[in-house]
Amino acid sequence: MDKKIVIISLGGSLIVPEEIDWEFIKKFKSLIENQITKGYKFILITGGGKAARKYIEAAAKVAAITTEDKDWLGIHATRMNAHFIRTIFREHAHPRINKNPHDLEDFYNFKEDILVAAGWRPGFSTDYDAVVLAKYLDIKNIANLSNIDYVYDKDPRKFPDCKKIENINWKEFRKMVGDTWDPGMNAPFDPIASKLADEENIEVAIMNGKNLDNLEKYLNGERFVGTVINN
Repeated sequence: MDKKIVIISLGGSLIVPEEIDWEFIKKFKSLIENQITKGYKFILITGGGKAARKYIEAAAKVAAITTEDKDWLGIHATRMNAHFIRTIFREHAHPRINKNPHDLEDFYNFKEDILVAAGWRPGFSTDYDAVVLAKYLDIKNIANLSNIDYVYDKDPRKFPDCKKIENINWKEFRKMVGDTWDPGMNAPFDPIASKLADEENIEVAIMNGKNLDNLEKYLNGERFVGTVINN
């Protein structure tokens, strides 16, 4: 029987909030390994998070840097995080990291239980990579793990009266995030990725990755805390 493949976009803010959060990763590893015993396979896509932003901010203080430079700094931060994740999942993971979601020649029928992926090229985030992989591998669900419980109608850091959103369609969500990608932006799911997910009818669940019990509920098909975006 073919194993069900689950795509998890693992936010960089979870891997390196300030320092590398090895305690969280240890618990995350245990959860994933437990799900593997239940017949799941995983594509784990790592974000750059604060590491990316620190490099971008530091470079901008020293010299005038282009948007492309910012993107490449972010991409390499995602790749460092990907190597870290592949290392701790060595016994389960494909030996190569996917750095181009359009090049699936070596990855399409990966035999291992885990495939780790990272950033591709300027102009696209790891959210976009996740959607492209889902498209090519005919996977209709993506779990996007970040440091927020829900998508909100306004920035909760600036507006205490913001309202949580549990379900929203792609049309309405895309009105919220716009159409332009900017390196280091803090949108719950990036605009370019959202457009493709809308076109391909892919559902994205956004949840707080720190709550691993909640992630387990999602994987088990139970009610979970988070925002579901679909058509």
